Amino acid sequence: MKSHLEMKLQAGGKPQRTMFGLRLSLRLQPGTPLCSVSRETVHKLASLQKAALLPPKKVQGLLYPFSELEAYLDRSVDRTQFQLFHPSLEDMVKSEKLFCSSPSHKIDYYISAERLDHVPALRPPEVCFIGRSNVGKSSLIKGLFSLTPEVEVRVSKTPGHTKKMNFFRVGRAFTVVDMPGYGHRAPKDFVEMVEPYLYTRKNLVRTFLLVDGSVGLQKADLIALEMCEEIRRPYVMVVTKIDKCGSGTLLTNLLDLQDVVKTHTTSCFPQPFLVSSLHFWGIYLLRCFITHVTGSLRLTDTGPS
Repeated sequence: MKSHLEMKLQAGGKPQRTMFGLRLSLRLQPGTPLCSVSRETVHKLASLQKAALLPPKKVQGLLYPFSELEAYLDRSVDRTQFQLFHPSLEDMVKSEKLFCSSPSHKIDYYISAERLDHVPALRPPEVCFIGRSNVGKSSLIKGLFSLTPEVEVRVSKTPGHTKKMNFFRVGRAFTVVDMPGYGHRAPKDFVEMVEPYLYTRKNLVRTFLLVDGSVGLQKADLIALEMCEEIRRPYVMVVTKIDKCGSGTLLTNLLDLQDVVKTHTTSCFPQPFLVSSLHFWGIYLLRCFITHVTGSLRLTDTGPS
């Protein structure tokens, strides 16, 4: 079944583009705008309102990055696993509101910790992001919070910059945790810091394991994947930097990853999420998935999660 957005975009052409933007603006009108931030401090595509001004095909690619790769796939490849979570535009609009700070819904950096016993017992559900050093974790989290630019997410060109577990509160809805990167630049006490959190954090509802789409699964990623499997708590693969390579390389790496997920995992959500923090591809979809798994949003049109 096609999503609401696909049905709106399939005609193409300028009149459809105008109507798409009009329909989106009408949905946002009865009351409050999504967010009020100065144009100078926010990514030009941070909001769906801005994205809706683009041609329909580009909007489709921004919201559902996998759609850009489908044309290159052989007909024999099962596409179902890439489209299990396919929310409507309305749901993405609802989820975006949760990433906008307001007096009654404050989004802020809360605390950093080097050890689990330094981490406060927070009641809202949590999601955490792990991945190799320089895979783009902090850049992705910065993209997720781009509608609240006053939230400081430090992004460094030096791999392994994140040395602590950084906690960001999204009102009373949920908490986002940026974990140190693993690999050769990982903090020396990485295992003692991260594993106890993943094993024992009671309100952790989903772990997001990031993999660089331009290079594919590395040995360190496979070790992290095995760790997630041992913990037996639900986790999700996020493919980053999809703008850094051609479609052929990305598809090869993506299908290799999917083969590993299908044959070697039991706790991993079958669908990988494709993102580019630079071009904002997939950020809206990932926001929506986070609000869904934390129980912050009841979706109207989606597959199983």
